[in-house]
Amino acid sequence: MAEKKLQNQVAIVTGASSGIGSGVAKALAAAGATVIVNHPATATEAAAEITLAAIKAEGGTGITFQCDVSREEAVKQMFADVITQFGTVDILVNNAGLQRDAPFDEMTLEQWNFVLSVNLTGQFLCAREAIREFLRRGIVPQKSKAAGKIICMSSVHEVIPWSGHANYAASKGGIMMMMKSIAQEFAPKKIRINSIAPGAIKTPINHDAWATPQAEAKLLELIPYQRVGTVEDIAAAALWLASDDSDYVNGTTLFVDGGMTLYPGFSENG
Repeated sequence: MAEKKLQNQVAIVTGASSGIGSGVAKALAAAGATVIVNHPATATEAAAEITLAAIKAEGGTGITFQCDVSREEAVKQMFADVITQFGTVDILVNNAGLQRDAPFDEMTLEQWNFVLSVNLTGQFLCAREAIREFLRRGIVPQKSKAAGKIICMSSVHEVIPWSGHANYAASKGGIMMMMKSIAQEFAPKKIRINSIAPGAIKTPINHDAWATPQAEAKLLELIPYQRVGTVEDIAAAALWLASDDSDYVNGTTLFVDGGMTLYPGFSENG
């Protein structure tokens, strides 16, 4: 049985109906947290319920909550409703994100704005509401050494340029500097804010990149560790950052990428 390192804590995981978000939600619940499985629209409700059912099957607790994180009033309502129902929020995993890829000279303003509104503005809106609650409540020593924890889901593309994905890469670079800035600002209040930067992870968002042996072999050229990551790899990192095991870690991006940021193209002198 998993150690209940998050016992009596309440965690909101955005974009938790599938992929990395779903895996993180399950891991936090297994560690004792009550998890709010956020999903963006009616179309994703069934998937969110599957995540919640898996949590409950393992003895965990939680609810699903529909909220478009790019909409300010919706985010405010989600936090207000969760605080009314569960008393507070202790952990935010800012995971919701998407892609709308295009060559830069063909990228529309709608494609640019849509990615930035969810990936970056959505993280701003959720982090702001979480921090307001952390400041209101303060530290509860029986639960955690910190007043609150925020984990921003970034990407290796906060540092690796990505041709054809300028909007996505810009959003992740923005997440990096937002995370560091607010970690610096609120560290004196004992609020810990960090990021996880996944590399290639087997999720629906990048299915075509690993779905066939040929595609996976091509992808492995970018990964020195010679395996494509799994949702569980990211979930384990998120659990560590959400727990007191990482209490002295603040303002850091944890790259979980099998070495993708090691510039493998230079492994034989370029």
